[in-house]
Amino acid sequence: MRRLIGLLALLGLLALTTRAFTAEEASSVPEIPVKDMVTMVDLGAGKCIPCKLMAPIIKNLQEEYKGKAAIVFIDVWKNPEQEKKFNIHTIPTQIFYDEDGKEIYRHEGFFAKDGILAVLKKAGVAVVESTEPSDVGHN
Repeated sequence: MRRLIGLLALLGLLALTTRAFTAEEASSVPEIPVKDMVTMVDLGAGKCIPCKLMAPIIKNLQEEYKGKAAIVFIDVWKNPEQEKKFNIHTIPTQIFYDEDGKEIYRHEGFFAKDGILAVLKKAGVAVVESTEPSDVGHN
């Protein structure tokens, strides 16, 4: 009887733990598009080669355009439900939304910083021209 009670308690704890992780994972994916802000979402995976090449570009853009545009990365291998939500066929895929939340541009594959900036500029974001190289590892 004690084993049965212990087993039931363990199963209950495991069920609660699973729910906690699920809620935590769901909250780690932000609402896209970000309300009232031009949004770029980069859908990829941490271990995908082109995604790895884009990671420093995305990080740089997140810092440069904080408060001006939302630059978001979602790992679709960790959050597979996002593939269907955004109708992803290949990674990385970048999707741009205007301030009203309407999709305005979609790109598949590696996307150089200059190309991203051109789309952001078209969407109305004040783009800062940089003298730094735009692509890490690409000349």
